[in-house]
Amino acid sequence: MSGQIRYSDEFKIDAVAQVTKRGYSVKEVAERLGVSTKSLYTWMAQFSKALRQTDQDAEVRRLKKELARVTAERDILK
Repeated sequence: MSGQIRYSDEFKIDAVAQVTKRGYSVKEVAERLGVSTKSLYTWMAQFSKALRQTDQDAEVRRLKKELARVTAERDILK
C-alpha cells in the first residue's frame, strides 16, 4: 500500500473554498483539515478555475431570473 490518503474532489473543493471564499489562511485550513499546505496549494491550482466558473454560472442564473422578473413587470405596465 502507498500510505497516501485519497481525498474526494468534494473535500478538496470545500478546502479551497475555505481559503478563496471565506478568507481563511492556507496554513490555518491545512492544519484544521490535517493536510499539508503543499496539497492545499495544489488543490487551489486545480480547482480554483472550477470554483470561479461555478460562481459565474450562479451569477448568470441570478441575472436571467432578474431579467425575467423585470420583463414581466414591464409587460404588466404596458
